[in-house]
This record gives sequence, structure tokens and C-alpha cells, in this order.
Amino acid sequence: MSVPKTSILVLDCAEPVELAEFYANLLGGETRTAENPDFVEVVGGNGVHLAIRRDHGYAPPSWPRPEDSQQAHLRIVVALGDMDAAEREVITLGGMPVDTKDNNGPRDERVYADPAGHSFTLAVSAERSK
Repeated sequence: MSVPKTSILVLDCAEPVELAEFYANLLGGETRTAENPDFVEVVGGNGVHLAIRRDHGYAPPSWPRPEDSQQAHLRIVVALGDMDAAEREVITLGGMPVDTKDNNGPRDERVYADPAGHSFTLAVSAERSK
């Protein structure tokens, strides 16, 4: 029998409160800070559970440079008709476009960096489009 578990993606950065606010606003969640101010969780909004941890020696990822690999990224799924509005939200909240090809279709994917430099993708889901 397996012990019940929950997995949480943890992103390192220099300023966890600010990055947590970015993701809480983008994903419709809320931030939770416990006794340790260097660890902030983002929860809520359709199953969101993400954590942000302060790394005092943090250096932003350098992807998409060819010599560096993309170690992990978030995939944020939106409905087919919501891609342009979602992109505006990302940019308004401080996200930076890395690759925003305007695919306008069921395979539309656009890549951004959050304010701390982590990459994430906005992607259309056929299931969300129904």
C-alpha cells in the first residue's frame, strides 16, 4: 500500500514573495506564508499548488540558449479562445515573452519567462476549449 502523497513544484528565486504574487495573480490562486518567509506557497484556482523558495545565491536560468538545457517548466493550459487574453495577463503581471508565435489553433503554445527568469508555456487544450 502506498502512503498518500502530494507533489509540489518548487521554484527557487531571490524574492519569493514577489514571485509568488506573480503566479497567484496569473493562476487565480492565493499566497500562503508560514513561519519561514523564505518559502511561500501558491494554492487555489483549479488545483494550483506551487511553492517558491528563496535561494540567496540564485542566478536566473539561461534557457533558451542552445548550450543550456531547460530543466523544468510550467505548462499553463487555457481554452482555445483565451490565448491572447492570457498572454496579455502574463505581460501585464511582469512576464517576458521568450517565444510567442501566433499559432492561433489547437496546437498554439507560447513560451514566457516569469519575473525571476523561469520559463513557462501557455498552451491551448482541446479539452478546455469545449
